[in-house]
Amino acid sequence: MRTRIVGSARYQEGEEPAEDAAEVLARAGEVLDELEALIRRINRTNSTVRVEGGGTLTDALARRDVLRLRHSVITSAADAASGRGQAGTVRQLRSELRILSALPVAELRSRADELAKEIREVDTLIQRTNWEVDLIED
Repeated sequence: MRTRIVGSARYQEGEEPAEDAAEVLARAGEVLDELEALIRRINRTNSTVRVEGGGTLTDALARRDVLRLRHSVITSAADAASGRGQAGTVRQLRSELRILSALPVAELRSRADELAKEIREVDTLIQRTNWEVDLIED
């Protein structure tokens, strides 16, 4: 809707805009009000629903988000330490300086695999709970 509003917000004299920008803007306001109400219901539901293993659905969502961030950091660290995506990491001559890894790449890859498994498990728990629980009504 934003693109439609921006595209019709100005038009050349003597021509008609593709859409009535004011009308689309008003409709966008209505849609955003509906979205806010839905988000409030989802948040209320997530904060009251208990999940397997303890905690709320909100806790599980926070856990999944942090696991994803942790996985991303560890994967990036392993990639950087292994030289992945970096040109010039192969020595042409023995006289060239060697590039050494400051981090244990194999351990990082193993930890990333463990995190990926944990992410899948938490995500499955969240998805299952979403299917089993009805959204709280206003």
